[in-house]
Amino acid sequence: MFDNIAVVGATGAVGSIIRELLEEWDFPFRTIKFLASARSAGKQLIFKGQQYTVEELRPEAFDGVQLAIASTPDEVARDFIPEAVRRGCIVIDESGYWRMDPKVPLIIPEVNPEAIRKHQGIISSPNCSTTQMVQALKPLHDAGRVRRVVVSTYQATSGAGVAGSRDLENGTRALLAGQEYQQELFPHRIAFNLIPQIGSPKYKGYTSEEMKMVYETRKILDDETIQVCATCVRVPVMNCHSESIVVETERKISVEEARALFAATPGLVVVDDLEKKLYPMPITADRKHETFIGRIREDISSPNGLAFWCVSDNLRKGAATNAVQIAQLLLRQ
Repeated sequence: MFDNIAVVGATGAVGSIIRELLEEWDFPFRTIKFLASARSAGKQLIFKGQQYTVEELRPEAFDGVQLAIASTPDEVARDFIPEAVRRGCIVIDESGYWRMDPKVPLIIPEVNPEAIRKHQGIISSPNCSTTQMVQALKPLHDAGRVRRVVVSTYQATSGAGVAGSRDLENGTRALLAGQEYQQELFPHRIAFNLIPQIGSPKYKGYTSEEMKMVYETRKILDDETIQVCATCVRVPVMNCHSESIVVETERKISVEEARALFAATPGLVVVDDLEKKLYPMPITADRKHETFIGRIREDISSPNGLAFWCVSDNLRKGAATNAVQIAQLLLRQ
C-alpha cells in the first residue's frame, strides 16, 4: 500500500476517470490529494464519500507524496514531474513528454510489465492510438514476429479534449439548424467531415501522432526493426478510437490461429462474425476497459499478412485505465 498518493490534472477528462477508477477498484492508500492548475484550484470534489479541495499544482505539493498519476499537457509534465521525483515521488505520466526518454519505461501492463522494474521515478503511459494497436500486436509478435504494420486510425473527438467534443456537438447542431459555427479547436469543421491530420507535421509528410505510433510501438515491443506506416484521421465520433490494421509476420499466422491468440490475451475481446454483422464499433467499446478485435481476415495481397479491425475507449484503456493498471502493477512489484 502507498501511504500518500496524488492525482495530477484531477479535474480534466482523463483525471476524472482516474478518480473514478481509484474509487471503483478500491486502490489502497492512506491519504490522497488532487492537484490541478491555478484555474481549477479551490474546486470541491467528492471522492469515496468525502469532500476534497483541489490544490494548485506546485512543486511543494509533492512533499510526502509517494505516487502520483498525472494527466497534463507536455509542458506541465516537463516542468513538474522532475520536481515530484526529486521529492521521492514515483510518477505515472500520461503526457507525451517522457515517453521516448531511454531512462523512462513505456508500459502497457498486459504487454511489457517487466519493463517497469527499470523506472527511475517516471513511468510513461503510451499514446492512446498506440496502446490499442500494440495490445493487438503483442500476441502476434510473440507467435510469429511482426515485421511490418500498416495502420489507419479513426480517432474520436474526445482524444482532442473537451473542446474537441464541443466542436463536434455544437458544430453538428449548428449545421443541422442551417447556422454558422466557429470551430473552437479543430482547423476544419468536424461535423459530417473527416480531418486527415492529427498533430503537427513531423517527418517526410507524417504527423506527430503518426510518428508516435512508429516510435512507441518499437519501444514497447523492444524491437527497432518493426516497420510501421500510420495514417491518423479525426472522425466525427464522440468517443472511442477505431483502427484498421494490416500486419505482416515473419511466420505465417492463419486467421484461426490469430483469432485464438487474440481470444487468449488478457485485455482483448474478440467480436468477429461477419455473417451475423458482429464486429467492434465505437459504441461497443464506450466506457469499457478492454480493446475489441474483429474483421480478422487474411491479407490476400501478402503471403504472411493479416488484416483486422480494432476499437478501444481512448479515455479509458487509451489513458486512465492504463495508468491505474500501471499503479496496480507497481503495487504487485
